[in-house]
Amino acid sequence: MPQKEFLEIGRIVGTHGVRGEMRVECWCDSPEQFKKLKRLYLDNGKTEVKVLAARPHKTMVLLAVEGVTDIPAAEALRGKVLYHRRGDIKLPKGAHFIEDLLGLEVRDAETGELYGTITEVFNTGANDIYRLAREGKPDVLVPVIPLIVKEVSPEKGVVSITPMPGLFEDENA
Repeated sequence: MPQKEFLEIGRIVGTHGVRGEMRVECWCDSPEQFKKLKRLYLDNGKTEVKVLAARPHKTMVLLAVEGVTDIPAAEALRGKVLYHRRGDIKLPKGAHFIEDLLGLEVRDAETGELYGTITEVFNTGANDIYRLAREGKPDVLVPVIPLIVKEVSPEKGVVSITPMPGLFEDENA
């Protein structure tokens, strides 16, 4: 599966102060990741912006970038999605970008039976959850815990699981 070079990291949702600082809705694991980046990108990676400062503020990130020095300049970027270059964030071993998980097939670790395709990944606070789309059946939520998820292999296009009893039982079965 080809990997995108530029991945979404957040959206500019407003301004902060009078010197061009922007409030950014964080789409990564932690607002702290913004502090590690020296550059971000707009327009699907076409426009590079140099990060001058980034700091967590509640659930948001307050971001200052080169060339944006007042409220009108910051306001002009409201609604824009920010991207980072894949190589600019080093993931811990065994971690994956959500973008790389979407579309993967989820199969039984023993039999290879296809259960569905990952359409969404979200976090409950305790662990991640995969939403699986299944043809002609309701979506299923799969907890991403070692008891269930045995292997995640974006390069093979598959996640292998050992489902717990009842996970794929349809309500009207």
